[in-house]
Formats: sequence, structure tokens, C-alpha cells
Amino acid sequence: MAGILDKINNKELINDEVIATDLLVSAKAAVRNYSVAITETASPEIHKIIKRQLNDAIDLNHKVATYMIENELYHAYDVKEQVDHDLKKAETALKMPTDSQ
Repeated sequence: MAGILDKINNKELINDEVIATDLLVSAKAAVRNYSVAITETASPEIHKIIKRQLNDAIDLNHKVATYMIENELYHAYDVKEQVDHDLKKAETALKMPTDSQ
């Protein structure tokens, strides 16, 4: 268990970019899931609740994406720059030690 906690507390591994990216991915998944769920309900009350949650998820996605764009963590308007950024992160991940090393 200490190994997991050491990884969580390692500021080189867990930083604003990692947290924001995880939050963005989760918000996008929530938007997709609520979009499907709203089409599956017949109850007007449930429909209203899911619609509100969908709108909240869309707002969260927008806020996180805007934060990431403003802080140059996400390059939504420059595909080449985003690909280069992602490749650099992938190279960093491949260089990380694993438990077996």
C-alpha cells in the first residue's frame, strides 16, 4: 500500500495537468452518459433531473477545457502542437519506473 501512496504523493507524477486531464476526460464521459440516459427515460421528472446534470457536466467540461487551454495544457486549436505535446507526455510515461524495476 505504501507504494501506491508514494506514487500519489509524487509531485512529478501528479500535477495540475494530470488532474485537469483526468477531470476533463471524466466530464466528457459524463456528458456522453447523460446524453444517452436522457433518451432512455420516459419520466418527465427524471428527464428534468438528467437534463440539469447534463448541463452541469457540459459547464464543467467547458470550464476545465478553458483552464487547460489558457494554461497551455491543452492545445485544442493546434492539432500539431497537441500531438507534439501528447508524444512528449507519452515519452515521459515510458521512462517512468515500474514496480518491477
